[in-house]
Amino acid sequence: MKNLIKNFILIFVVLLVVAGLLSFVPMGKNEPEIATINRLAQEVSNDQVDSVDVSGDQLLVSLKNSDTKLKIKKEPGQSFTEIMTNYGVDSEKLRQVNLQIKEQSGFEYWATLLLPALLPVLLIVGIIFFMSRQMQGMNNKTMGFGQSQARQQKPDDKNKKTFKDVAGAYEAKEELEEIVDFLRNPKKFDEMGAKIPKGVLLMGSPGTGKTLLAKSVAGEAGVPFFSISGSEFVEMFVGVGASRVRDLFNKAKKSAPAIVFIDEIDAVGRKRGAGLGGSHDEREQTLNQILVEMDGFDPNLGVIVIAATNRPDVLDPALLRPGRFDRRIVIDMPDIKDRKEILEVHVVGKPITKDVDLQKIAERTPGFSGADLANLLNEAAILAVRNAEKQITQKHILESIEKVMLGPEKKNRVMSKKEREMTAYHEAGHAIVGHFLINCDPIRKVSIIGRGMAGGYTLSTPEKDVRYSTIAKFRDDLAMVLGGYVTEKLVYGNDQLSTGPSSDLKKATQMAKQMVMRYGMSEKLGPRMYADNEDLIFLAQDIHEKKNYSEKTAEMIDDEINVLLGGAIKLAEKIIKENKDKMDDLVKVLLEKETVEQDVFGQIMGDKIEKEKEDEKKEEK
Repeated sequence: MKNLIKNFILIFVVLLVVAGLLSFVPMGKNEPEIATINRLAQEVSNDQVDSVDVSGDQLLVSLKNSDTKLKIKKEPGQSFTEIMTNYGVDSEKLRQVNLQIKEQSGFEYWATLLLPALLPVLLIVGIIFFMSRQMQGMNNKTMGFGQSQARQQKPDDKNKKTFKDVAGAYEAKEELEEIVDFLRNPKKFDEMGAKIPKGVLLMGSPGTGKTLLAKSVAGEAGVPFFSISGSEFVEMFVGVGASRVRDLFNKAKKSAPAIVFIDEIDAVGRKRGAGLGGSHDEREQTLNQILVEMDGFDPNLGVIVIAATNRPDVLDPALLRPGRFDRRIVIDMPDIKDRKEILEVHVVGKPITKDVDLQKIAERTPGFSGADLANLLNEAAILAVRNAEKQITQKHILESIEKVMLGPEKKNRVMSKKEREMTAYHEAGHAIVGHFLINCDPIRKVSIIGRGMAGGYTLSTPEKDVRYSTIAKFRDDLAMVLGGYVTEKLVYGNDQLSTGPSSDLKKATQMAKQMVMRYGMSEKLGPRMYADNEDLIFLAQDIHEKKNYSEKTAEMIDDEINVLLGGAIKLAEKIIKENKDKMDDLVKVLLEKETVEQDVFGQIMGDKIEKEKEDEKKEEK
């Protein structure tokens, strides 16, 4: 506001000066003609002068029968009559001229006299003034280069978050409630001799709500909240990051009790001496300063550091020791119950129809984080606007799920009749194998409309969240993934195999590789984890340490992967051959309607089979 007022005053003064200068400029259409006294004398003698206005040493002459005016400058101290007499003009002629004498004002006189000399001086002074202001601004920026750019959220902020705004994450909120209780009632902990954690590290996948939880702690406690990203500490000049750390913690101490939130702390808190620069590089200096500040805290001063990261494995051990980040809270991906609650939070303010079933949407979105679910409902709202509808329906949300997972539909993609048929058989192969194998997830939808990089897709999601996968499930899933490849091979022969199953082959190979090398699901190799070079060298760890098996073992690993893939192909072939008629029926419907939903798919396959499959699962449980 102050800068706005200053700029307004400056503009007003400039416009005032310009207006004053323009006031001296004649604004008439016909500007006076500059003439000599000789011509004036001649015009008076010829009786052509109507009037003469005398203003100082300026004569403004108006001629008869003409719009032309003459502007003549005379010598100072001489009168008009005296000049005309000296030029031999008859006195009778002079008496016929209307003579008007205007007294020049003092301001006009001095302005005329001083303005030509003062204008250059004022211009130079103005340039010096603006240059000094510019240099002063640069000096202020230079002096503030080492100050932290942390954003502060005050306790009375109307947009503050609380635990009510965080759906799910019950365990994380329970842990953080102790932090809130300490910030509200620190004496209760002092009397018991308890020390509240100086630092809380929030660990979890991207989008699980780490930042939201930190803001909700500040909102619940009603204390100042300083937030900054780890990357904002790091600059090209050594020492700037450390200076910003000192400034940030000094601000927090002055506002205590307060919360300091460092987002993506792995940007500055990675392991030292890792070969990413020398021992005195800017990142390590900044990390050292963070360690010093946290170690120097009075334990009950009232300043708590909350940090968030999705890479806790790369953090320096000194950050994680007791006395710094004492408490580590893992925020998992939301389960079905949590997803439903998250959807209920994000649905507020959006017009939805009565047919929207959030439970079904939660079932269809396994692996979605809170951010993914918020984006899902936003995409559904955009889709409703695009369709010129006033409410969001279940159809909009289901369509948005597939858009978020696979990409937008490519309805305008031109496909030949043979390509459409091959795509239909390919997706039917996935669906048939997945439907008739007990451990595969239920088939929700089959479509031959391309999305993203896929020419078609088969959507299968579990009815309940699955925390562990068994060998039996891996084998059934492998067979389902390879179902499209096997179907193309059986229907069209080896010579007509296309590039369509390439992504399926990649996915199946990765699954088999993990079974053998990571999960110990190979009888031949036994229960052992074989390190993989795909995890790659990180933080200058030796590449030779990542490969902890011999070349002979590598050949055995390849053989075991081939055995798993071969077994999956045989299983898929068996299922497809036994249900060839149902596959043909499904292909026929796909070619006609392009998309088959779960209920139609169940009718084609037979509800009896689906019930038997569910009964077998219940017996296993």
